[in-house]
Amino acid sequence: MKKPTATHDFPLWTSASLKRRDFLGRSGALLGTAALAGPLAACGGGDGDPIWGVGGAADQIISSLSGVSQTSFAARDFSVLNYGAQTCQVVAATSPYPASSSPLSNGANLTHAPGSFDSRPAFLAAIQAANAAGGGRVVVPAGTWYCAGPIVLLSNVNFHLSANCTIYFSPNPADYAKDGPYDCGSNGKLYYSRWQADDCLNFGAPVYAYQQNNIALTGEDQTSVLNGQAMTPFAGSGSTSTCWWTWKGTSGAYGCTGPSTPSCAYANPANADLRTMAPNISNALYTLLTNPVTPWQQDQNYLPALSEAGVPVAQRIFGKGHYLRPCMVEFIGCTNVLMENYTTQNTPFWQHHPVACTNVVIRGVLADSIGPNNDGFDPEACTNVLCEKVTFNTGDDCIAIKSGKNLDTQYGPADRHLIQNCTMNSGHGGLTLGSEMGAGVQNIYARRLTMLNQNWASNPLNIAIRIKTNMNRGGFVKNLYVDDVSLPNGVSLTGAGYGSSMIAGSPINATVPIGVATTAASNPSASQGGVITFDCDYQPAKDAIRTRPALVQNVNISNVRVSNVTLNGVTASCFQAIVAQGPVAYDYNGSAPAPTVPAITGVSIRDCDFGTPTAAGPASATVAGPIYAWNVNAISLSNVRIAGNTLNTTVSDVR
Repeated sequence: MKKPTATHDFPLWTSASLKRRDFLGRSGALLGTAALAGPLAACGGGDGDPIWGVGGAADQIISSLSGVSQTSFAARDFSVLNYGAQTCQVVAATSPYPASSSPLSNGANLTHAPGSFDSRPAFLAAIQAANAAGGGRVVVPAGTWYCAGPIVLLSNVNFHLSANCTIYFSPNPADYAKDGPYDCGSNGKLYYSRWQADDCLNFGAPVYAYQQNNIALTGEDQTSVLNGQAMTPFAGSGSTSTCWWTWKGTSGAYGCTGPSTPSCAYANPANADLRTMAPNISNALYTLLTNPVTPWQQDQNYLPALSEAGVPVAQRIFGKGHYLRPCMVEFIGCTNVLMENYTTQNTPFWQHHPVACTNVVIRGVLADSIGPNNDGFDPEACTNVLCEKVTFNTGDDCIAIKSGKNLDTQYGPADRHLIQNCTMNSGHGGLTLGSEMGAGVQNIYARRLTMLNQNWASNPLNIAIRIKTNMNRGGFVKNLYVDDVSLPNGVSLTGAGYGSSMIAGSPINATVPIGVATTAASNPSASQGGVITFDCDYQPAKDAIRTRPALVQNVNISNVRVSNVTLNGVTASCFQAIVAQGPVAYDYNGSAPAPTVPAITGVSIRDCDFGTPTAAGPASATVAGPIYAWNVNAISLSNVRIAGNTLNTTVSDVR
């Protein structure tokens, strides 16, 4: 395989930038620790509240990001029309896929007309001109436009979509591997990327930036649209046509007929044996990484295996001939990042993915794509983040805060995030931490969230507040504060776990009903049906290396209000109010001695009303109750109402 060539070498960050991030992380950690001493630290309160009060931790984040705005850019416009851009015609698109297994995502009913003019060269030229002039705003006027490849942002440039403007991105993966900075031969000219929290060279994101300062992606309102066309076929015909979402590898969905369909979940013959890629790999590690339970030949397992084996990023080459979908918007190693007032539709993978960025604001965005793994906002290893007034309608978690996976944890923890005044409709989790959080997640604040669950009868929100990790993804959660969350339509009324993703022989198994915990076996409803879910055993069988226990401590949740709905004759708000699955010592598969596996600890839940769970209990070996707990040390419940009963107690399950 040809070694990539590029204008800069790995590693990708200077020691100075890492030291700066370390300083920010330390200051944030100190702030979070100091907040514990306040008498109102665990609840929303008055001006004296060190978290939510005037000048408290949340306000400090807002103040630190006041300079990240459209006014920080030079007051000069660069119209893409002056660089040769031309509008395109749009025609109707009919999905070839069965709607029952492959639902139509908003915006997928239209596509660019055949032979459309490619305005990407004009977009890039305008960005170059604005950057060379010292900065400004690149303006895409109203109309429909076709772009065949990544829009690459540069420092001091605000790429702005006018009202009633839609950019239709090419649905063909080859267009995202034709002129990136790393020449990888037959794999294409690729971009430095992260795929599910592991570093690699891969297809460029439709909107991309790398190590830039003061950048923005903005629009006027929800009529300013970035359409990734991920549901639009680029090859094949009929119900087996291939689109970006085919590459998820879900049989029967979006053209995937089974394990022989090329996808991230099929045995890719292009993947070289790990001993070829890492000649010095130990026998023990090689055995774990080639366990047939996690087939290393699949791209989705091969990249994590390369990370665990210590293969340099320059040799983790994917792109053409591989099936790892790029994120829609991916900014890596950038400072002062603004995303504001536009809509994303039909995105190949995660909708917004800033990585190792400092000072990030996302505001007024509609993240509207329900395809596989279409998370709305996935800030990874970022410091100082504000997410506000964002509306989510997603095919996976609405928000998922991450910090690396396997050995790719060099950028440190996710630190100092504030999420406020957001609306969540469909999705797997409303506010999620993880699952890939190898470097930890700390000092996270969320308030005034409306988890509307608008499609509760047909495509419900699975979980409201969700922490997920496992013995591979590890890391920690420290200092999480959530206040004022409204769920007028509850969450899923049906509980579900991970079934085949459990480990054979583990005490976490399906020998007892879903949602039941006994002395010998437990079966958490960890994938749906919980209002608040702590899952430290997230799909453990899907990770070959399980040597890093997670730590969960100092979580404070207050003023969560969940209402009942009536569905199929059942009136309820959720399946279980609280699901607390602690780390599982059995999962460890490293060398002796095994590390200490801590229980979930330091959790306070107060002033909440969870409505009426369908798992009414009383809990037994055969009946689920409204609270599930396994390996938990004293979750404190104060003024918590469940099914009309007020609880002031602690929940423990010592293992």
